[in-house]
Amino acid sequence: MPTLSLDELAGRVGGTLVGGGGAVTGAAALETATPGEVTLVDTAERLPRLAASRAAAAIVPRGTGPLDRPSIEVADVHAAFTAAVLCFRPPRVRRRIGTSPQALVDPSAVLGADVDVHACATVGADTVIGDGVTIHAGAHVGAGCRIGAGTVIHPNAVLYDDTVVGRRCTIHAAAVLGANGFGYRVAGDQYELSAQLGWVELGDDVEVGAGTTIDRGTYGPTTIGTGTKIDNQVMIAHNCRIGRHNMICSQVGVAGSTSTGDWVVMAGQVGVRDHVHIGDRAVLGARSGVSCDVAAGATVLGEPAIDLRERKLQLAALSKLPEMRRQLKDLAARVDAHVAAEAAAGPGTAEAREAA
Repeated sequence: MPTLSLDELAGRVGGTLVGGGGAVTGAAALETATPGEVTLVDTAERLPRLAASRAAAAIVPRGTGPLDRPSIEVADVHAAFTAAVLCFRPPRVRRRIGTSPQALVDPSAVLGADVDVHACATVGADTVIGDGVTIHAGAHVGAGCRIGAGTVIHPNAVLYDDTVVGRRCTIHAAAVLGANGFGYRVAGDQYELSAQLGWVELGDDVEVGAGTTIDRGTYGPTTIGTGTKIDNQVMIAHNCRIGRHNMICSQVGVAGSTSTGDWVVMAGQVGVRDHVHIGDRAVLGARSGVSCDVAAGATVLGEPAIDLRERKLQLAALSKLPEMRRQLKDLAARVDAHVAAEAAAGPGTAEAREAA
């Protein structure tokens, strides 16, 4: 691992060294940095935590000023720290392998320039693979698929027949695109599967997380818009139409024929029922249960999901229930005591008081 002076590191990350020199051999987070490493502090609120860190130096926002150790002031802490990490742990250079002899590629498949197909991967008939695509070991690309240039398909991902993937997409390990939709009807004394004649279609720059599943449409495509990022273990059902630049976090489940606008955020474990629409830039808070349309720009939370402000008021009221219960018991005791006093005073006491 290389050793860099702090002055040299500051130059590489576009920063200004403040408070002395020295050298570092690595970069790590506040909690794990060793005396030979540089760390990052991205906000003023986190500065007190630097005192407990063993890091030799810190990358901090511009204008932070002298600290208890050397610092590198930058305009964008995370971009600078990323550059610092890459100084010590540069990315592995992709080694071109072409088509491995252990891969199974149908003779009718068309592969562009600089395509890598690793061992035990399969590519089906009539599939078209764009330039610079990488298909890692054990991945399966079915017949009739279309894969855009620069896409990476990680190990053991499965693309069923006729799946369409845009340019520069990333499909992580064990993702499944194009499995049957979960659509059944009762036929006599058994369930009958609905038509499964559609496919899955991804726009450009889409990321599909590990273990995520996207079902094929009934008659047409299930679509994922350009720029959308899908986390691990997400389920998107048949006929869904997901807009552009959505952010869909882990363990979200989206039922069939749901649609979303652009820049929608679904936090972890959100559940969305079928045939609803989520408007542009709506935010669905973690573990929300969405059973009706959500307006553009709205933020909802809870089960059932309601406006965030209303949900916060409900939660505030719930937090006061123990106190309200004590107050109610106190009031009940006082009423009981008053009734008992009235009874002990004998008949006519209440009538005399009222008359007075």
